[in-house]
Amino acid sequence: MKLSPPLRVAAAAAVGVTVIALGGCSLGGSSSGSDGDTIKIGYVTPETGSLAAFSESDDFVLEQMTAYFDENGITLADGSKHDVEIIKKDTQSDSKRAADVASELILEDEVDMILVSSTPETNNPVSDQCEANQVVCISTVAPWETWYYGRGGTDTESFKYTFHFFWGLGDVLPVYEDIWKKGAPGETNLGALFPNDGDGAAWAGAVPPFAEAAGYTVNNPGAFPNGTTDFSSQIASLKQNDDSILVSIMVPPDFITFWKQAVQQGYQPKVATVAKAIEFPSVVEALGNLGNNLSTEVWWSPSYPFSSSLTGESSAEFAENYETASGKQWTMPLGFAEALFEVANAAFSQSESTSSEDLAATMSTLEVDTIVGTLDWANGPMPGVAISPVTGGQWRLTGDAEYTIEIVSNVGHPEIPTTSEVEPIDWPKQ
Repeated sequence: MKLSPPLRVAAAAAVGVTVIALGGCSLGGSSSGSDGDTIKIGYVTPETGSLAAFSESDDFVLEQMTAYFDENGITLADGSKHDVEIIKKDTQSDSKRAADVASELILEDEVDMILVSSTPETNNPVSDQCEANQVVCISTVAPWETWYYGRGGTDTESFKYTFHFFWGLGDVLPVYEDIWKKGAPGETNLGALFPNDGDGAAWAGAVPPFAEAAGYTVNNPGAFPNGTTDFSSQIASLKQNDDSILVSIMVPPDFITFWKQAVQQGYQPKVATVAKAIEFPSVVEALGNLGNNLSTEVWWSPSYPFSSSLTGESSAEFAENYETASGKQWTMPLGFAEALFEVANAAFSQSESTSSEDLAATMSTLEVDTIVGTLDWANGPMPGVAISPVTGGQWRLTGDAEYTIEIVSNVGHPEIPTTSEVEPIDWPKQ
């Protein structure tokens, strides 16, 4: 059962939550012929701000899911059928606002579940509010370690109401190594650039020991704040150390700034694998012709051999429908936004009620096939965590500042086909 509004306010006050009236968007209808209370699902992502690229496809997915639930509703395990209302909130790429909108969804909108996506700065404060208020939350699009350990999880202390699915650093680093070895064979000098945020701390802790064990010498010029506008000192260090391989994680605007300055200042690595920043065609396109053969992880693409458990659409069909409707190239978060609703639907459908206790119990052992792969919470690396596949890709310049991403490494996931070979960055001769 839901907490009553007074109890929810008291619970929020106990963890220092300030309830603020914030803008939102409610979607959903009542044409499915329900015989129970409307299920309310909150949807939280960074629609605006420095992380907005993660949410570029959200409106398309929300329209698709609203239409699906308007027609089908959700039927619980007890046979009761319910209408669905989706309430969207924008964090503006700010972690404090993420906590605030989560509180509003819980305390004012009285949602039954919250779905949240994209980076620890979004997922973690929302998940913390849900855990404190005993509301089930499902998050994605951040390495699971940043969600689990970043929120204080340990080998003996986990969470009851909050759940996550994505790949982990232990899954993606072997993919990166495969790209490094094929793109820069014999090279061992590895430059590492990590910001002073949740992602940066996790990657800075994981990359050096992994890379050193693989035979690389790691040069880390030091953490930098998000929003840095001058990377001259970092570039000088990378050049001085002759770092022919670069690994980094940045927010999109910072990488655009860094890469343009690196090119201007003559830093020319053979391979550059960059997490987060260049996972989106719009960001690579902002580099003009300077993005060819930049590499990154691929969480989902039209070539992934998975289909939606809700609509039956294949990955290829779903991406094509998005491109037709939006006039834009598909983007990786597209699949994960859809998968969030697939997981939510499966959890409600297998739960005896909409109570947080029943939903949390169902989620703890849930296994569901989704458009991003099979997600299995019963066999995750930690309680509340399910792993999704990850591969490696490179951006190929196909026209004037037009790019497509090719899958060049499927280490750990041979069921996902590669579409090209690793190529070094093709710098013009001096």
